[in-house]
Parts: sequence; structure tokens; C-alpha cells
Amino acid sequence: MAVYTEVAFNDAAELLRNLGLGELTRLQGIQGGIENTNYFVTSERDGATLEHVLTLFERLGFEQLPFYLHYMKHLAGKGIPVPEPAANAQGALVHTLQGKPAAVVDKLRGRSELQPEVPHCEAVGGMLARMHLAGRDFPLSQPNLRGLAWWNETVPVVLPFLDTEQAGLIRAELAFQNHVAAGPAYAALPRGPIHADLFRDNVMFEDGQLTGFFDFYFAGSDTFLFDLAVCLNDWCVLHDRAHDGSLDLPRSLAMLAAYQAVRPLTAAERHLFPALLRAGALRFWLSRLWDLHLPREAALLQAHDPTHFERVLRARVRDTQALSALLREDTCLPA
Repeated sequence: MAVYTEVAFNDAAELLRNLGLGELTRLQGIQGGIENTNYFVTSERDGATLEHVLTLFERLGFEQLPFYLHYMKHLAGKGIPVPEPAANAQGALVHTLQGKPAAVVDKLRGRSELQPEVPHCEAVGGMLARMHLAGRDFPLSQPNLRGLAWWNETVPVVLPFLDTEQAGLIRAELAFQNHVAAGPAYAALPRGPIHADLFRDNVMFEDGQLTGFFDFYFAGSDTFLFDLAVCLNDWCVLHDRAHDGSLDLPRSLAMLAAYQAVRPLTAAERHLFPALLRAGALRFWLSRLWDLHLPREAALLQAHDPTHFERVLRARVRDTQALSALLREDTCLPA
């Protein structure tokens, strides 16, 4: 999240009135993230205080947004705790503010757990599996816009900013991922709508209980395994500057066991899990390189450190055999 577009109080107030959300009392820009303009909005309606998040989309267009917003509404209808988008009198979920597409969604209770422990990872793993099952009958489809096609387009753009060793790593990994994606095992992976960015700061907890997943604006149709890999790569590693990218075994086993208790992994998923963990690391190393070296102006913006996911990728490449063994742990993935 960030603020690229300044929103006037009166303009936000008019939008909330049009959505039947009462009178705006507070408008606060949200710092962090890198894609869209976000504000916390508080309003009063019939004596009650309502809290929502207002998002202006800086890259996504009107034609793409129905997928994300209807996906969220679909999940909410299936009992998955996600922010539900507000509709206008005509039932539209995509609105216009400052000439840009916009949405207003419920604000989740609680806070993000940035130092997760085993119970947090269990809760996320189980809910992620429930979300994947709930999305299987979602009727809309849209490619993962930060998937393999984007990696192939973007690697040449960031190469001039890398040293020789980094360039060799990113070229080799891209070639490996193209090889994996062309194989029959990859074609057999279960797929559907995924979150694709379920990091620690996109999940809320309150009193130790998971209260919801949010920020679905990287969602797309892809493999469920990639979603799980992205999640594991963030929730189950250390985040200090001295870390080497290795997975924490107790948290990893907890997340995988909880996920598998709801949706058991297939043989193809077991086989390709180490490769998809590498894919998740590549995706975020690449996007952070892109955002660092080709930034957009924003009123509030904190760039993420790309070297974190460079270390994660190196660890996933180094530990491929150990990761394969992880999938054979009886406590995690019984055969």
C-alpha cells in the first residue's frame, strides 16, 4: 500500500455517500506496499461508526478489476474471512475517483503478525486451503499478471542493474522455471483463483485468532501450489538482515500439515513443490528489483529490499533435496 494519488476529503465523502456508507469523518493515507493508493476511511451512519479501506488503482484498469472484487465477494459468501467490497445502487463494485478506478472494502479487525509462531502458520495454512477449495467454482478467470510471462518480460529490464553473479542466478532460474512450466507434471497441478501475495502483512489476527486475508490485487488464476509456496516463503523464514533464506522447520511443517488436513496435495504437487518454492522466491526478487530500480513517485512509499528474496532464492536452489525430503515427513504430508 502507498499513496500515489492525493484524495480530497470532499471527494472521498461523496463516494461514501453514494455507497450508502454514511458521512466521512476521517481520511488517512496508508504507508507501505508498492502498487496502489490506499486510505483508511471512517464514517458515521445511523449512530454507528464504520471503518473501510479506500483503494485507487494505479496500474490495474477498469477491465481487470471485476475479477479481484468479485473474487473477494465470492469468498466472503463462502465464509472465508476477507474484506467485502461495497456496491453502489446499481450493484457495481468498481467506482471512479480522481479519474481512476477505485474500490471500498471492509476494514478487517486486528493487526498483522510480523513475527509469526507455529500457531499463526497453522491458522494461515488451514485457511489458505479453505480459500482454494472455496474458489474452485468461481466463474471468472484472469491470468496471474505477475506470473511466468511477466518474469520473461521483466528479467531483461532489470539485468543492467545486477552484478555478474546476480545476473547469472536470475537467468539460470528463469530458464529453469520455463523448463518446469513446459512439463507434464506442471500441467497436472490443480489450479484456480489464488491470492498470489499472502505475506504476513496481508493477514490479520486478533487475540490469537485469524480474522482475515486481504489485499487481493495480485490475485489471478494459477496453481494452488504456487500460492502455498509464496506463503511459506514469507511466513516460515527469518527476516533479519543476517538470515540466509532457509526455512524454519517447525513453522514450515505446521503450515503444510494444516493445509494438507483440508486439501491434501497431489503427487504432482509433491514432486514440484521445491521448484514452486523457487518460483515464489524468483517472483518477489524480480518484482522488488523492478520497484527499486524503476520506481514510481508516491507521496508515501517504502521500497522493499530485494536482497531478502535473493537470499531466499539461493537457499531454495541450495536446499532442493532437503525440501523434497520435507514433503515426505510423516508429521506433515503422509503418503
